[in-house]
Amino acid sequence: MAHYAFLDGNNIVIEVICGKEEGEDGVNWEERYSEIRNMPCKRTSYNTRAGIHLNGGTPFRKNYAGIGYSYNKLRDAFIPPKKIGR
Repeated sequence: MAHYAFLDGNNIVIEVICGKEEGEDGVNWEERYSEIRNMPCKRTSYNTRAGIHLNGGTPFRKNYAGIGYSYNKLRDAFIPPKKIGR
């Protein structure tokens, strides 16, 4: 099972879903989900945190996307929101 993040016009994550694995059924699901919703969609790795894959695999897009995270196209990475002072 793969996870996908939908982005608003400012590249902020507004929803994360479970979906099909990339290439399953011969489809690029990142592109297909984007077409279905008519909004940017990026695959995200549930096991990637702070650039480290928790199970020893290859990290993907720096962090697992969460609502409010931003997607940085140049770094191809999900960036957590900045914490506001306490």
